[in-house]
Amino acid sequence: MIIRCIEQKKNGEELKLEKDWESIDNISNSLQLAVVCTEDQNYLTHNGFDFSAIKKAMKENKWKKRKRGASTISQQTAKNLFLWQGRSYLRKGLEVYFTFLIEIFWSKERIMEVYLNIIEMGDGIYGAEAASQKYFNKAASQLAKREAAAIAVILPNPLKFSAVHPSRYTLKRQRFALQQMSYRGGKLNYTDSKTHQQEEDDE
Repeated sequence: MIIRCIEQKKNGEELKLEKDWESIDNISNSLQLAVVCTEDQNYLTHNGFDFSAIKKAMKENKWKKRKRGASTISQQTAKNLFLWQGRSYLRKGLEVYFTFLIEIFWSKERIMEVYLNIIEMGDGIYGAEAASQKYFNKAASQLAKREAAAIAVILPNPLKFSAVHPSRYTLKRQRFALQQMSYRGGKLNYTDSKTHQQEEDDE
């Protein structure tokens, strides 16, 4: 947020920073599910790093123009909370370290709560509550599935994509998100994470 404000100041733009922290209980489960479906489908079962997604991204990025990312929600949370933008080996190494720590000490609900409160969702707009109010004039707890999907699909580039004036690409992504949300029963169930962890412990 600080870096973005500095960039706005350097570019002679008006300083924008809208942010309202809300507990996970006050953020629509539809939005939680939507970001999992679009950003990190194995969120509830991995331990911070999705190695299958990393391997797939490396393979596809050899020939695709639009590069595929493989950062998990846990990694994005660690980066946005503790670090800075960039692609240096130092920053990536620290990201791995902090991701490892938050996966040990925080529950999946807590990681999601922090993620949905600090992630950039527009120009100077941070977190689910600020985005919900800005785009749909309602609290984050009141977001409908379609609205939640509209916000989730802009997260890869919230300065380029719009939740209220979607391009063909974002509309296509929104339909995909809604389809995936339907496949998962329309609700994110954190007990799936606890069940998976218990199965690993039993092994």
